[in-house]
Amino acid sequence: MILRIDRWQTELPPPSTPDPAGAATVQELMGGKFGEMSTLMNYTFQSFNYRFRQGTRPFYDLIANIAAEEYGHIELVAATINTMLTGVDIRDVESEAYKHHYNFGGKGALPADSHGTPWTGDYVHSSGDLVEDLTHNYFLETGARSGKLRVYEMCDHPAARALTGYLLVRGGVHQVAYARALEKLTGADMSKLFPSPRIPTAKIPECQPHIEAGEHKKLYRFSPEDYREVIAVFNGPHPETGEDLEVVDHAPEGFPPQDLPPETDVFAPDYAPEEIAEIAQKLRKAAGLPDKVTGIVANDDDGLVSKVKDKLS
Repeated sequence: MILRIDRWQTELPPPSTPDPAGAATVQELMGGKFGEMSTLMNYTFQSFNYRFRQGTRPFYDLIANIAAEEYGHIELVAATINTMLTGVDIRDVESEAYKHHYNFGGKGALPADSHGTPWTGDYVHSSGDLVEDLTHNYFLETGARSGKLRVYEMCDHPAARALTGYLLVRGGVHQVAYARALEKLTGADMSKLFPSPRIPTAKIPECQPHIEAGEHKKLYRFSPEDYREVIAVFNGPHPETGEDLEVVDHAPEGFPPQDLPPETDVFAPDYAPEEIAEIAQKLRKAAGLPDKVTGIVANDDDGLVSKVKDKLS
């Protein structure tokens, strides 16, 4: 089962200047062959299909636990795309090739790549052979790193840079984890056979705060009680820094998400969002909920919600 926590794994900036072309580029990190949907679904299906869990528990725990983190990475990519699309005037994007964001997505992220091609299950490799799957995962993370670096170079939007800075660090952790698992199983040192990253992560400015916080050497355990045996695989020195790898016995604390404003020209969430807000407030009151909305967001200034409350009071 998945336990969902309503936080982002890292902090993203609020909407600023819209960047529809940049948002289309970031879509590659969502639905591309080496995007976050691919990492999530590869590791998820490998964990679903895993046989002989008790006999090989440390390796199962590693794959299943990383799969859980990837769910949050998809959320971050979507949040970044949505941030970059906030404030776009749909009358100004007639010449944009990527119209899916407006025709189908309500200025929101889609499960597709930078060309608008939908993500496909053909990208999933789940052979059942542990060494084969771990080798595939190592190279999947290597390809994902290259994709993030290219998006970093193509997009200078603050949200895109914040996203890629974080994902480069956390993807590096997963790359190290799979390399360490293969080394313990086969004796092959993947980081020497296929050295990656060729560009040191510490050279990227947006990565540096996460490295200073130790995010490059931590594998979080995304379960209150399970996946404890990852520590048998994820240990030893970090290949870049020599620091000890660390398993953290809880999920990251996370950050409150930005509550993005309505976009009425694409009816998100409606052409008259105040009407839905009024209905929601009546339902909340009938259910005995407190006057203040219980959810937590980064920009908790009420705005439209306050206007609806005033109208009903």
